[in-house]
Amino acid sequence: MKTPARPHKSGLPLYVQIAESLSDRIESGELKPGERLPPERELSETLKVNRMTLRQALHNLETQGLLVRRQGDGTYVAESKIERQAGKLVPFTRGMQKRGYAPGAKVLTFEQRSAESAIAKELGLRLSAPVYFVRRVRLIKHEPVMLENFYLSVARFPDLDQFDLAKRSVYELLETEYGVRVSRARQSLEPTVATEYEAETLKIKVGAPLMLETRLAFDADDRPVEYGRDLYRGDRFRFVTEIAPLE
Repeated sequence: MKTPARPHKSGLPLYVQIAESLSDRIESGELKPGERLPPERELSETLKVNRMTLRQALHNLETQGLLVRRQGDGTYVAESKIERQAGKLVPFTRGMQKRGYAPGAKVLTFEQRSAESAIAKELGLRLSAPVYFVRRVRLIKHEPVMLENFYLSVARFPDLDQFDLAKRSVYELLETEYGVRVSRARQSLEPTVATEYEAETLKIKVGAPLMLETRLAFDADDRPVEYGRDLYRGDRFRFVTEIAPLE
């Protein structure tokens, strides 16, 4: 790795300047995924900063998902983030396949529950109506990258538990087996951080950044089909949308 020169931007803390300089080099491709940074002592001496300042900069980049620290092994440039279209309804499986990935899934929970008031309201069901609750961890190259949680009506999709949700796309299954095609969804995105359970499931640190996608999907008749809350690893995904010009 070519060591960066010490940045000079008045008004900004030095650790922010260092983080921005390294971020620019990562985003430009000068620093490539998997590349190892020089040891902290060498990097701090080259930049003429103390190690505490350098560690602040590296920590900033780690929380952004741009760097990965491996205990006893050093700091590496993280894998490139996968883009997800925030303004389009693209099922995870189809979206990943279009980008050349072979997505996988592991079912953690698949059970029937009585719908609580919030879930019943979203799905247009009576209180305590039976619903399926499914939790899956989604995989890319066998690495957990997203924790998926969703609800479906048992009355509308009877015997859903006969199908293997580790191998099939849910939307494809609903259309093929039940004749219900999801045509649109109302989605919201908000940042959050990993709890102990989420961190363990996704193989990340407690407090690592996540993006929560809350979704209510509808069929062609505008009837609610699925309510979901998915957690994407912040170090593996970025959400993009196209913005129209000002009128």
